[in-house]
Amino acid sequence: MAYRQQQIRTNLERRARLLTAVRAFFASAGYLEVETPVRIPAVAPEAHIDPVTADGWYLHTSPELAMKRLLAAGYRRIFQICRCFRRGERGGRHLPEFTLLEWYTANENYRHMMAQTEALIRQAILAVSGSGDLAFQGRIVDLAAPFDRITVDEAFARWAGCTPEKALTAGRFDEVMGLEIEPRLGWKRPAFLYDYPAACAALARLRLDRPAKAERFELYIGGLELCNGFSELTAADEQRRRFETERDMRRRDGREAPPMPEPFLAALADMPPAAGNALGVDRLVMLLADTTVIDEVNAFVPEEL
Repeated sequence: MAYRQQQIRTNLERRARLLTAVRAFFASAGYLEVETPVRIPAVAPEAHIDPVTADGWYLHTSPELAMKRLLAAGYRRIFQICRCFRRGERGGRHLPEFTLLEWYTANENYRHMMAQTEALIRQAILAVSGSGDLAFQGRIVDLAAPFDRITVDEAFARWAGCTPEKALTAGRFDEVMGLEIEPRLGWKRPAFLYDYPAACAALARLRLDRPAKAERFELYIGGLELCNGFSELTAADEQRRRFETERDMRRRDGREAPPMPEPFLAALADMPPAAGNALGVDRLVMLLADTTVIDEVNAFVPEEL
């Protein structure tokens, strides 16, 4: 019998080497690897992410809430590699169960996190491929520092011909991002897209000098979104208000509004200023394997179970 897994062994070996390199990077920087529960009573309410229920609770969509409670408890540098779950996400770049690398650094902001992400990507790819460049889809991506940085405003002006605010008002922000902007990012060099509209950042801190913008970024390589990072919001009242907005949006769309994560909100009073990032491990392996199909870097996909 022919097994698909036999055909992707090299990719799974790349995946294993990548995880080793990631752990080495964080160990050398003094981070503690942690594990938090996968099944939790409440997830962060987000309008466009549907959680998976499990015996009355939820499988986490990310380990964010629990990891921030560890920051509140006094942990200053932590990371986690874990499986996460999001209902209805299936496609060439999506699986309903996927692997996420998430890390947090106390007393830093999103600019520090961008620089650290850049160092992680370069070190990890070098460790796996032995090269300081990345060959992807017939093109060479230069990984030398610094990576490109472009604001969301600049990207919309260059490729969309409108402002992010106009796209949001028209209900087309995600459409414009997916069709006009994302495919153009990160082909010559990796590109950070940063300073998102405040409406696109449910858990991020807003810029003090420009409160209409959030201190949030995403990294793109070869048109592929790899991560979502930001300076963390620590004001409990503001976070509750944003969660209520997200829950209202879900209700208007006829979807369940998960309960409020009260222990997380209570812990925000003790959480220090921090920056965090969530990076899709599967997608980073896709780049290393030179494939645009997420199935090619996973031992099993839902249809095989």
